[in-house]
Amino acid sequence: MNHPELTPLLLSLKVAALSTSIVFVAGLLIARFLTRRHFWGKHVLESFLLLPLVLPPTVVGFGLLLLFGKNGIIGKWLTEWFGVQVVFSLTGAVIASVVVSFPLMYQSAAAAFSGIDRRYEDAARTMGASEWRVFWTISFPLAWPGLLAGFVLSFARGLGEFGATLMLAGYIPGKTDTIPVAIYFAVEAGQMDKALFWVIMIVSLGMGTTMWLNWWSRRSVRRFANTK
Repeated sequence: MNHPELTPLLLSLKVAALSTSIVFVAGLLIARFLTRRHFWGKHVLESFLLLPLVLPPTVVGFGLLLLFGKNGIIGKWLTEWFGVQVVFSLTGAVIASVVVSFPLMYQSAAAAFSGIDRRYEDAARTMGASEWRVFWTISFPLAWPGLLAGFVLSFARGLGEFGATLMLAGYIPGKTDTIPVAIYFAVEAGQMDKALFWVIMIVSLGMGTTMWLNWWSRRSVRRFANTK
């Protein structure tokens, strides 16, 4: 990179962008499916999907290490068949970020889809619209505010992920040193000025993200009220 001192920022943005893209698609599809289906064990499955919200990040990281480690169930297969190593890599950081941020996207998407008046969808079906067309022309637009909120919150969560990332991706300067990890090791090394710089940076990014989301939410509410 041309600016090594900015590596943690660039890596954090890259990890957050990749993980949020994955989480958005996965969260949208799974939430759409589960809000439209009722089956035995559904509540257990939903509890499992939301589990990373209540578990310490190090516990999540340990579980991922068991799965994606060199001798893990998935990690061993990836290494033997594709030569892909997840531990101590950017891929590991992305996977950790996906797991810890997914519940936020899923919750927001599930709430958004559950709040849709199904009469609009049923009316479109009676007019001959396919399920695909119903989703993109009715369900998705109506759920968009909630989906966007989940997207933004997932991005912010992915940007600040530390525990699971450190467990799975470790600390390799220039490769896996995201901002939270860089802060931890800067403090460990007694580099308080460096740590303070990154703290200010990530707080600014977090504040900017949440302020934009609040502004957009208020704007959407006003626009909705004006249409009544």
